[in-house]
Amino acid sequence: MNSPREERVVRYVIIGAGAVGCAIGGTLHAAGHDVVLVARGAHGAALRERGLTLITPRERRLLPVPAVGGPDEVDLRADDVLVLTVKTQDTVAALDAWRDRPVAGGGTAGSRLPLLCAQNGVTSEHMALRRFRDVYGVCVLLPSTFLTPGEVIAAGTPYTALLAIGRFPNGSDPTAERVAADLEGAGLLAPVMTEVMRWKYAKLRHNLADAIDAVCGKPSDELRRRAMTEASTVLAAAGIDNATDAEFRDLRADRVRPSPDLDRGGSSTWQSIVRGTGTTEVDYLNGEVVRLGRLHGVPTPVNEVLLDAARESARLGRAPGGVTAEDLLALLE
Repeated sequence: MNSPREERVVRYVIIGAGAVGCAIGGTLHAAGHDVVLVARGAHGAALRERGLTLITPRERRLLPVPAVGGPDEVDLRADDVLVLTVKTQDTVAALDAWRDRPVAGGGTAGSRLPLLCAQNGVTSEHMALRRFRDVYGVCVLLPSTFLTPGEVIAAGTPYTALLAIGRFPNGSDPTAERVAADLEGAGLLAPVMTEVMRWKYAKLRHNLADAIDAVCGKPSDELRRRAMTEASTVLAAAGIDNATDAEFRDLRADRVRPSPDLDRGGSSTWQSIVRGTGTTEVDYLNGEVVRLGRLHGVPTPVNEVLLDAARESARLGRAPGGVTAEDLLALLE
């Protein structure tokens, strides 16, 4: 393992500041931390022109968080921490854009700066480790919504988020502890986990239902149960340890739950469909289960159906609800 960084964290650079990134960055900024949001398109323009509107169950705030459009607009410092919050399908492009950026005092971002993968799925950390020396996984429990440029709803209550942090592939160090302390000081829960990927695999199983929400527009307990059962079988066949449902419930407990007073819409994948982005992260959620199933000879028909349906909805611009859970169950019979 590389030697841990012991410098004090001074600035957080949030790469791909959508729902999760703006909720984290906005909360840190409101607590007095130095933050830069990196966002493009209409959202990035709104952040630069008007600031970030962050809506929580407690308040609606307009935060003048500095925002830029890309790495060429940021002079990186040796005490920066990069927080990657793009969807996984955009991870490689983001990493390649940032890895060779110079850092004050010499060296590049990939060789000198810590990178936190605050994303769904379990793939980005592997992509990052090819390009960055110090990589950290973050298991994100943060119910949030980004549909309107410049505006993010962080609907979690009583805490906005629980962000479990650990060094990748395992362990901890002073950087993880310092980041966790900053997040805790800003009012976010941030336990340090020496086996953080164990928790990210557990979160992956729960994120399999995002495709149902995105395609059908409402939950299906039957599809969710069957998709998660497939995932558990696949992970066992692959020898991948992951936190049990009971452990995951204990971690979340009543700490972070969506407030009934805020309409957060749907899952992250649902939001991608509604915004018409043309892509979703299902290839790295349900698709990860399918990949592992094929590697280890385990059939994954439910996750294959959900994967194909979500990809089709994104490709065709089909709104949530265009296909029903009954339609998908019929394909499985």
